[in-house]
Amino acid sequence: MTTDTESEFLWTCLGLVSPLEARVSGRLPRGVTGISIDTRTLREGELFFAIKGINSDGHDYVGAAFEKGAAAAVVEEAHADALRPLGPLFVVNDVLAALGRLGIAARTRTDARIAAVTGSVGKTSTKEALRLVLAQAGPAHASAASYNNHWGVPLSLARMPKNTSFGVFEIGMNHKGEITPLTAMVRPHVAIITSIAPVHIEYFESIDEIADAKAEIFSGLVPGGVVILNRDLPQYERLLAHAKASPAGHVASFGEHEAAGARLISTKVGADHSIVEAAVCGQSLTFRLGVSGKHFAMNALAVLLAAKAFGISLEAAAAALAFWAPQPGRGGRLVLAAEGGPYTLIDESYNANPASMRAALAVLGALPLRKPGRRIAVIGDMLELGRDSAAMHAELAQDVMANHVDLVFAAGPLMKHLFLALPGELQGAWRNQASELVPIVGAAVRSGDIVIVKGSNASRMSGIVEALKQRAAAENLAGAVKC
Repeated sequence: MTTDTESEFLWTCLGLVSPLEARVSGRLPRGVTGISIDTRTLREGELFFAIKGINSDGHDYVGAAFEKGAAAAVVEEAHADALRPLGPLFVVNDVLAALGRLGIAARTRTDARIAAVTGSVGKTSTKEALRLVLAQAGPAHASAASYNNHWGVPLSLARMPKNTSFGVFEIGMNHKGEITPLTAMVRPHVAIITSIAPVHIEYFESIDEIADAKAEIFSGLVPGGVVILNRDLPQYERLLAHAKASPAGHVASFGEHEAAGARLISTKVGADHSIVEAAVCGQSLTFRLGVSGKHFAMNALAVLLAAKAFGISLEAAAAALAFWAPQPGRGGRLVLAAEGGPYTLIDESYNANPASMRAALAVLGALPLRKPGRRIAVIGDMLELGRDSAAMHAELAQDVMANHVDLVFAAGPLMKHLFLALPGELQGAWRNQASELVPIVGAAVRSGDIVIVKGSNASRMSGIVEALKQRAAAENLAGAVKC
């Protein structure tokens, strides 16, 4: 039985000792209200894990954590003596391993129904849509942002309250074998694969190998669990074979394929929404999505199948999807001021690969345009594509032209291959760095344009988005003082 005092905390400190396999230094508080690995976002009362990263060591920030109000810190034995005066400590042999054990303990202590999402494209947006839908039926917990790796998954699990009804976890990978230990922690009742694409292909011999690596998510399924697959994928049969060899008890599918259990019939794309017509498990549905794009409509069908597996009516799930909003850098719309009037900016700057770039260009092509406005693509390098990277960039020229894009601004040595493959009238400008495009794009946009900005994180296309927002703020200010 949980006491009122215990219910104040995410974890009681007494309840932390065993899963952390820790010895205690100092006087512990009764409990902690959250879990943190970053002092920049740490809140008072949280437990700080001093994780060693590639570029920094969390032990260097334990003092800052206590200054911000951390209740206690988890540190390694080698640092315990030096850090003892700063505050109460849980002392362990390996901080990341301790976080993993706490994540497993969090999964064990809850009766929540759990979904896990992976795929080359669409993991985070699908995870957020499913969280939104499930929250209509009970307390729902989900991974923050794209916390889908060897520290993000256990951190997300450790943050899950005991009284959670539904949990949704994103699981990612760069190499084969990385998903297996993560899905073993999550132990999902439902596992979704959104897509298979040449993302991180430089670490694999083929797309089929990527499919095999994604299929590792099935290994952690609870016996009799549900697998949800994209029926349109060329690797569908390969994934299906993996699913049948797993603990799964049922496989459901979504897509445009006539055999898909959730079949997309049509998508009408608006400026900030989509109207979707589908047939789901024999039931006809027409519903509104709060995001625009056929790729979002496709993944919405996976969400509906997962909701149905958890006992939520299709009508209720579809109604909730009207409130699905894009995540930062993943398709959000902004109406910004330019000289002469407003234009639309689509922020897709979080990440990019060939599949997501094609989807973004398709959205740009589908949006209604008022002349003399133009469709403008501002795009940066797609990374980790391996030996065929140059060709994959150049091939996007077909999508640019098919979607009636009027002007392309490109950044990065790889995206130069696309730029040179375009007809001259579509070539806006190419620069080696995204920052060099800022003044050029800023000067080019005008009233009525629809501008999409997209590229891999390392290409730093988000800087262009911020610069355009700041320029628009200046335009607004200038307009406000005109007499």
